[in-house]
Amino acid sequence: MEGVLWYLLAGARGGPNRCRILRALSDRPRNANQLAEDLDLDYTTVRHHLDLLLEHDLVDAEGDGYGTVYLLSDRVEDDWETVEGVIQEVN
Repeated sequence: MEGVLWYLLAGARGGPNRCRILRALSDRPRNANQLAEDLDLDYTTVRHHLDLLLEHDLVDAEGDGYGTVYLLSDRVEDDWETVEGVIQEVN
């Protein structure tokens, strides 16, 4: 998992925003619109990052459509210490 984290959070241009999204979801689950508002990001930007995080099993989605709620995957929850370490290195 650590390699995926370094790739998505540190090795890509959108890494800092993905870090912000993961930290926000560590506080509580949210939908894409809530994340966009809370993080002052464009909705489509948030959706793009969520799609990448979903694809790599870092977040899970509950529900359908606009109201889909995103939360950290069990994989991330179980290894949050590693995630946080990578996030700190990125920031």
